[in-house]
Amino acid sequence: MLKALLLDLDETLCDTEGANFQAKLAMANDLEKKHGQDFNGLAFADAYVTGIYRDWTDVQRARYMPIIEQQSEEAFRLQLISDLLAERGINNVSHETAQAFQNKFDSDRLKAFDFYPGIVAFLAEARKLFSLVVITNGPEFSQVPKVERVKLAKHVDHIIIGGQEPEQKPATSIFNKALKLANCQAHEAVHIGDSLATDIAGALNSGITSVWIQHQQPLDAELGINPHHTVLHPSEIPALIYQLHQQ
Repeated sequence: MLKALLLDLDETLCDTEGANFQAKLAMANDLEKKHGQDFNGLAFADAYVTGIYRDWTDVQRARYMPIIEQQSEEAFRLQLISDLLAERGINNVSHETAQAFQNKFDSDRLKAFDFYPGIVAFLAEARKLFSLVVITNGPEFSQVPKVERVKLAKHVDHIIIGGQEPEQKPATSIFNKALKLANCQAHEAVHIGDSLATDIAGALNSGITSVWIQHQQPLDAELGINPHHTVLHPSEIPALIYQLHQQ
């Protein structure tokens, strides 16, 4: 019997990509106003988002991880802004300037951050049948404001933020914590998420039925990660879950 739904946050319950896009457009506009139309603001904003998601080169990793470990996530993001501006010939950026861009991006993203249509109603109905546990990777710096923005605690039973845990997805420890909170066994839970490498691999390694939200991603055969179920978009989650519940 299905007793618990374990749920990813970004690109599963909430349209993070859409919120990022709105914040990037605003950042690009602000930069072009400040530095002129010849400044490619969107390319800068794209590079910034790539950086904060830690899609780094080896050189970037060697530069930024010590800042995160010895200072903070925010200090890294401010340094990233300064470095990206320096790459474009804008040097000696003040702390205040970098902070203003950082604060504006976060503010714009949070304003646009919300659940996908229909998700709130689904959570309300699903909560009558299952324990709901959100497991989201990412630093506390960014994930806590997102959780608070959508008042997630009103809609689910438990929230686990990877940046507050010893290990993040796909580690089995974080899935085991979710199962304990839900008071169920692995075979009594389903985990839903959009990342093959973290959500699906973690669920499979923990003996949990997995549902992959494909969006427009290809199934990478080289990874060797095969979800139990696949949906194209979060809007398809309710029908699948009710189907699984009836089995």
